[in-house]
Amino acid sequence: MKTKDLTSAIAIVLLAIFSLGHSYSQGEASGFDVVSGSIKDANTNRAVPFAHVFIPGTHIGTVANLDGDFTLKIRKDLNAREIGITHLGYKTARYEIHERKGRKTDFLVEPHSVTLQEVLVRPVDPRDVVLQALKKKEENYPNIPYVNTGFYRETIKQKNDYISIAEAVINIYQGPITSPSRANQVKLVQGRKSADVEDADTLVLKLQAGPNMANVLDIVHNSEVIVCEETIDYYNYELLDIVKIEDETNYVIGFEPRVIVPFALMEGKLYVSTDNYAITMADFSVDLSDKDKAAKNFIRQKPRRLRFTPRNTRYLVTYTKIDGKYHLNYIRSEIEFFADWRRRLFRTNYSVMLEMAVTQRESENADRFHFRDALSKRNILADEVSVYFEKDFWGEYNTIEPDQSIESAIRKLNKNLSSDTQ
Repeated sequence: MKTKDLTSAIAIVLLAIFSLGHSYSQGEASGFDVVSGSIKDANTNRAVPFAHVFIPGTHIGTVANLDGDFTLKIRKDLNAREIGITHLGYKTARYEIHERKGRKTDFLVEPHSVTLQEVLVRPVDPRDVVLQALKKKEENYPNIPYVNTGFYRETIKQKNDYISIAEAVINIYQGPITSPSRANQVKLVQGRKSADVEDADTLVLKLQAGPNMANVLDIVHNSEVIVCEETIDYYNYELLDIVKIEDETNYVIGFEPRVIVPFALMEGKLYVSTDNYAITMADFSVDLSDKDKAAKNFIRQKPRRLRFTPRNTRYLVTYTKIDGKYHLNYIRSEIEFFADWRRRLFRTNYSVMLEMAVTQRESENADRFHFRDALSKRNILADEVSVYFEKDFWGEYNTIEPDQSIESAIRKLNKNLSSDTQ
């Protein structure tokens, strides 16, 4: 598989008719303690987005949203005493559950500086760091299968208006690091979609195989997305910085294309542990220097006369360390593009966001799903789920809180639904 196969995870289908939908609510499930609030920088009081919130010593956690907000449901039979919070550049924070449960509060995290004494100062070949990271995957990542539970959300905006929101709890079969990535699977547990948040009057945009991003954008299991040993010389590398992630020192390796190939390459940053060469995070985008070539990464189907022009892309992939092994933690994809018809006065800006947080991991009885239960690359989540507007829809499952812009769209939808039922 090459970089061009990103289409298998986030292919966009542009159609001529439209019908999608939404609802949202979240409540407290019995048998659970609920901890919620906003994660903020202790010095500036600014929100810290996408921080990892977890129960120490377990595989249970979630990720804060763009505004730093989170909610974590904790089974009472775990007898958990504290939650942990980690983020790039911050010290790991611990908070007592009994002091915070049942009410929303602020959670402050302290910035983490790196001193020269913490790093062996010597010339570093950034290409060699990346090569060592590829060679040490079997040492750093699980060599047994897991079935992970994840919360997935996808949104589509036309200009500044949401035209679709879909959410789902998914199960993710992830084989040992030595197994081929194509063996990994995704299964839908439960999901819902919006009734039309806004009417789209000219074009329909649907996302094909979105939940499969959980496996395709896992750059460790699926290293061909960015770089593998066969393609390592497609890129130039540069040591940009040294930072802290989960209290571990990491090299920040910048990379950019150095060759021209038939498909679009990537550019961005890899975060690699200085201790064991584990890849702990990647922040990257598609090289848009050739927009026509880059467009082929995304489009699965479109009307013949419609032009698709990518404007901006960003992918964020993070891993967390549990019992000495690094596990997939959070994935986020953002794509902005123009769509316009040839010989017609029509040009519209669209943006697509997909995110998935792993909220629980199980290694016992971690078997592959029956092929009829697994979501295929042809599945469109919005076509697989119905519109639900129920209190406590997610029950015991942990989710990602919607950010303020999504929440505003949800409130508008709820108002419309209430008016329609009167």
